Amino acid sequence: MDRKKLSIIVPCYNEREHIQNLVNKVLEAPVSDKEIIIVDDCSTDGTQEILERDIRPLVSQILYHEKNAGKGAALRTGFRAATGDAVIIQDADLEYDPMEYPKVVQPIFDGDADVVYGSRFARGSHYENAYWQNILANKGLTFLSNCFTGLHITDMETCYKAFRRDIIQSIDIQEERFGFEPEITAKIAKKKCRVKEVPISYYPRKKEDGKKIGYKDGFRALYCIWRYRGR
Repeated sequence: MDRKKLSIIVPCYNEREHIQNLVNKVLEAPVSDKEIIIVDDCSTDGTQEILERDIRPLVSQILYHEKNAGKGAALRTGFRAATGDAVIIQDADLEYDPMEYPKVVQPIFDGDADVVYGSRFARGSHYENAYWQNILANKGLTFLSNCFTGLHITDMETCYKAFRRDIIQSIDIQEERFGFEPEITAKIAKKKCRVKEVPISYYPRKKEDGKKIGYKDGFRALYCIWRYRGR
């Protein structure tokens, strides 16, 4: 880990209540060489002021979208800017614990995997206060994705996805919003990447706390599973 550089891509939209705490946690993560890239997707709630006033000196880059485009678009911007050996996605909320970065990226740094998914459902994971409907939806989408990709993963929709940088930068990402998850899963399967899963912790937040994914994104995920099959 000490000889490898990790790029952490943080897509951010209207997260003024959480972004400072999240950045502090990322800075504390036990990775000696880390590049933190925040991509603000045209926040309108004062997040940008916090980024410029308090956070810019703490991170490697802050990139801004001139109009709101979605998580997939923010990740596309962040991936292009990354320079690390591996790249991991970190949502700007507090649902995932940056202290688990080493567990997720170590298989890539060891040369044992090209892509690692941090699974909320694998044996040994820790999942707090989850709605059964969300668990059922995630597992159903993962099952359908596996049917088309031939992968045997347990959590396709997880935020914690880590990639060798050369691999993620070689993939043309088309989805603008949360359709990124099934799209990237289909495309790494087509590239015959070595995919590994590791168990992680998950602390879900509610809609009233700022969670942005909704049922429409679930329908889009179904469409994307079909759209990107075999591509």
